[in-house]
Amino acid sequence: MADKTAAGRRNGKATSEPQTAKPATKSSSSLSITDILRIVGGLFLLNCLLSYFITNDSVLWGWRPWFIRPAVLTRYFQGPVHLTDAQLVQYDGSDPSKPIYLALNGTIYDVSAGARVYGPGGSYNVFAGKDAARGFITGCFAEDSTPDMRGAEYTYVASDIPLPAEYSLDPSTAETEKVTGAVKSYRSNELRRARKQVQDTIEGWAKMFRGEGGKDYFEVGTVIRPEGWLEKEPKKALCAQAIKGRPKPRSAPAQGQAQDAGAQYRGGR
Repeated sequence: MADKTAAGRRNGKATSEPQTAKPATKSSSSLSITDILRIVGGLFLLNCLLSYFITNDSVLWGWRPWFIRPAVLTRYFQGPVHLTDAQLVQYDGSDPSKPIYLALNGTIYDVSAGARVYGPGGSYNVFAGKDAARGFITGCFAEDSTPDMRGAEYTYVASDIPLPAEYSLDPSTAETEKVTGAVKSYRSNELRRARKQVQDTIEGWAKMFRGEGGKDYFEVGTVIRPEGWLEKEPKKALCAQAIKGRPKPRSAPAQGQAQDAGAQYRGGR
């Protein structure tokens, strides 16, 4: 009996022995997640190097998000600043222990990175420690260091339209009579155009102070003012420089917009 069993095994009849399975071969053409991450990382690094080589300044093609700027990140965790106009004066650069702030239309910005320009002796120090939004429109830095922009739009209104009496330096040349017809329509269009230019100019400065123009400035908070403060302030006449720079009549050959006093500076020149 034992001999038969052994013979059966020798003849291959016993099949109880386990069969060894061949291991599956991995396709050499597939990419792992690690490989994909390496490719994406390499392309990102190459893009950053190319950006810095071309711009000579930024590795993100001019995009400077707040979370990669240490000063902005620090301010973010400290929370926003809320100051009155009287408190804002303390941040005009005269105290080296404090940052340099300026405000524009109620929003406060840190311009400490531009201490050479906004600090004591700087060409724009007149704007430090205050909200001088009107001066950014009219270009009259000394006379218009105020947030009151009423009538500032006439800086951009054609010179053949008389100024209202409350905004005129010389009341004898101010508009004293109501106009109708084509003249009224012309004036309305000019005022609409001028108000849009005021908005664009303020937004242009705001973008720069937010750091979108490549300068290391950033927003820090707001100015606190009592309700109805503007109505209590007397209206300001348009300064002589703004009057002189008003655009020529639209019907004249050399028509065009009034010069934005800070356009070149905001552009980095």
